[in-house]
Amino acid sequence: MLTPNHEESENQKEVLLQEKIAHDTLERYSGSPVSDYQPYLLLTNFSKYVQYFAESRGVPIIEGSTFKVAHSPKDKVSILDFKIGSPAAALVVDLCAFLPIRACLLLGMCGGLRRHYKVGEYFVPIASIRGEGTSDFYFPPEVPSLANFLVQKIVTNVLDEDHVQYHVGITHTTNKRFWEFDKNFCHKLKATRPQSIEMECATLFIAGYRHKLPIGALLLISDLPLNQDGIKTKKSSELVFKMHTGDHVEKGMKVMHLLDIALKSEARGIFRGSRRRFEHTVG
Repeated sequence: MLTPNHEESENQKEVLLQEKIAHDTLERYSGSPVSDYQPYLLLTNFSKYVQYFAESRGVPIIEGSTFKVAHSPKDKVSILDFKIGSPAAALVVDLCAFLPIRACLLLGMCGGLRRHYKVGEYFVPIASIRGEGTSDFYFPPEVPSLANFLVQKIVTNVLDEDHVQYHVGITHTTNKRFWEFDKNFCHKLKATRPQSIEMECATLFIAGYRHKLPIGALLLISDLPLNQDGIKTKKSSELVFKMHTGDHVEKGMKVMHLLDIALKSEARGIFRGSRRRFEHTVG
């Protein structure tokens, strides 16, 4: 039988092993040393966002076997393109939870599910329907997938200050990308009444909750998929990127800056649970 001290020692060894594997994996996938990651992390599915960030901040883009990343030490922000879907979302949180990151924000896109929504408007998800399955690895189905309150509060503060049209509500996270012509799925969406649909939020929020890593999201409505003439096309997608990439990234940067100010009052209380070991990184 293990004594309490021996059991604690074994747990510490396991955490250190997980941390080493997470660091090695992140460095392999992103091509970047973990020491270069900044305290605030923007997550995205789009290489164009990383490109804009790098060019506007005068920093290089680093590419590994899977991800693209850029770091701006001056802003204390890194941006990481982790690709698409809930498995990738789970992976990036599982890896980044072993870094002294204080908060994350997803800059993603979603389909708007209300007739009065317009392409180019912002959507702030407060929760997500767990329709992807990946979140089941973290918690049982009855645990809701909620965005971090402080992160989303600052997101809405930024949008209000900039006098931007936005919507707040629930998003449905699915693993099925080409669902628009699945009538049963569309009926389910109407019955459960989410206001948007995308492929990562439920997993990010649940994994963040599991690892005690604050994660929120600022989504751009890129299409209106319940209307056949509103489904995203190659042409409409290119227009969305052209018109909104810069604004979306800059709003994310403003959120990160205000989060840094807000969290100064939290001091060493930023990190909780197993992440308390990062308290020494708070200056």
